[in-house]
Amino acid sequence: YMSTKNENVAKNLLLYRYNQLDKAIENAEKLGFKNGAALYPMVTMNGEECHNEWEITFEEIHRNGAMIYGIRNYVNYTGDFEYIPKYGLEVMVAVARFWHQRANFSQEKNQFVILGVTGPNEYENNVNNNFYTNYLAKWCIEYAVECLNKIKHEYPDDFKRVIAKTKLTAEETYKWINVADNMYFPYSEKDKVYLQQDGFLDKELIPVDKLPKSERPINQKWSWDRILRSCYIKQADVLQGVYLFENKFSREEIERHFDYYEPLTVHESSLSPCVHSILAASIDRMPKAYEQY
Repeated sequence: YMSTKNENVAKNLLLYRYNQLDKAIENAEKLGFKNGAALYPMVTMNGEECHNEWEITFEEIHRNGAMIYGIRNYVNYTGDFEYIPKYGLEVMVAVARFWHQRANFSQEKNQFVILGVTGPNEYENNVNNNFYTNYLAKWCIEYAVECLNKIKHEYPDDFKRVIAKTKLTAEETYKWINVADNMYFPYSEKDKVYLQQDGFLDKELIPVDKLPKSERPINQKWSWDRILRSCYIKQADVLQGVYLFENKFSREEIERHFDYYEPLTVHESSLSPCVHSILAASIDRMPKAYEQY
């Protein structure tokens, strides 16, 4: 919409979410979250969660980060930073509160972890420390704090209004930062890649091209029990993070992650080929880019 319509269309899409913030806070309260933490719904008309599958409704929480990434994209694209002090900051505070409460400190790892989630790859449910989810949580907190500091100095009236409305304290933001600074990410030292989740290396890693064609697509030929225990990826997951935050990864890192995960991806989602095509083009893998296109 930012590229094809008047920027007010994109702004209205963000305002739709802002206007439903109270419902997002209510959704989170139903799950036990407090202090104005918000969880935006997976499916909705009026802001209430209308999806009925627990593994998505309660666990595919990375959608909360997409709310903030959308604000960041809009501001970067249009230059309309004033949207954040007027509307966006309240959403950022509520989402940062959610991530702060959703993470817990692991004594074993001496870091913060996020347990029991479904990442972008919907062929894995109820996993621990999905890389994409953890990375997005860390980024949401950091971006919220960055915007708070900017607005405090450049938009003092809006800052006072938001602080009064949300009852946010400096002490609370320090706790957020502690979570972001000490977030755990599963990583393979052997392959030098971030792992999709804690148990990914326990799977039998057989490339997609070794699967008989008679067994494809697996979502029509396999039981869900078999799919959920397999290594096969429905759509970009770790690579979704690499795509959204491409400036945080070197060319070599992008190539390494692409070569590791794309051969395990069955692309059984309309959300999959686009991301893989763009990433393939960015590392000059043009045959793969055209295939996915």
